Amino acid sequence: MQFDLPIIRMALYGALLLFSFILFCLAATRLNYTNHLPKGDPLNHGRNFYDPIVVEVLITTLLTMPWAIFIGLSIHKRYENPYVSTFLAEIIGLSVLWTFWIAGAAGSSQPWGNLSFCQQFEACRVLSALVGFAWLGWITLSCILGLSLLFTIANKAMSEPLHGRWNPRESQYVDNVVRV
Repeated sequence: MQFDLPIIRMALYGALLLFSFILFCLAATRLNYTNHLPKGDPLNHGRNFYDPIVVEVLITTLLTMPWAIFIGLSIHKRYENPYVSTFLAEIIGLSVLWTFWIAGAAGSSQPWGNLSFCQQFEACRVLSALVGFAWLGWITLSCILGLSLLFTIANKAMSEPLHGRWNPRESQYVDNVVRV
């Protein structure tokens, strides 16, 4: 069986998109809960507030979703642009997102790492899921970054199209590539 890197990368970008969307929904749920606390709620004595790390996670997912869609479609459609569709641009973008994701995952794990004492409350279950999906997204992003780095180094393809299907020595895709 042949190892088809573009399909693996598209699947990983699809998983990242799914995890980002779920994490976005969880962060929005948490923000809605903390900004609309019912009177008498024991959390913060019923006064509305927001968690800064949840806002960071929300912004990270808002940046990640369009990135995953763009890169996934670029790989699928073999889209080429000399600036944004190279492995270098992908690795830079992934490195920035990786930093945001690790900050969000670690920052949410610090206060909410072990909420087993309050799992009977929906707010605690949302936070536990938020922490879990933050780490799942970071792991997926790390795999994509690692694969892209390994491919780029092994093939000396830093300025080559990120779809990974073009080989300057032996190309069968030259006529099928969309060039801008």
